[in-house]
Amino acid sequence: MLNEPILLVYDGECPACQAYCQLITIRKTVGDLHLIDAREGSDVMQDITALGLDIDQGMVLKMGQQFYYGADAIHALALLSSRSGIINRLNYHIFKSKTMSFLLYPILKFFRTLLLKLLGKSKINNLNLDGNSQF
Repeated sequence: MLNEPILLVYDGECPACQAYCQLITIRKTVGDLHLIDAREGSDVMQDITALGLDIDQGMVLKMGQQFYYGADAIHALALLSSRSGIINRLNYHIFKSKTMSFLLYPILKFFRTLLLKLLGKSKINNLNLDGNSQF
């Protein structure tokens, strides 16, 4: 994993996702975090789709050849976070627990879905599922 970028793939049209991804920082000793908008074509999105991961249901963190999805991604980010600033400290303390990550992630996902529905956003639908274009 040395010198490999750490990729965080998220929905760039989701204001909550975008704010979270812009505010989160990881420790410099871990590496550089690269934000990837899932709505833009990329090699990593092809990998995510090949793995059968529905990007509309969770963000993806890629470190080396390892993929972390949904609650696992937010938990891993918490462990990698820099702890500088209130948002990073709060993120660490809430999501450092795998149990808390798995309990809270569905709630966050529910509110994200509600927000995107209210904003009239379409799904990314990277798995090309029939009838899965709107929130």
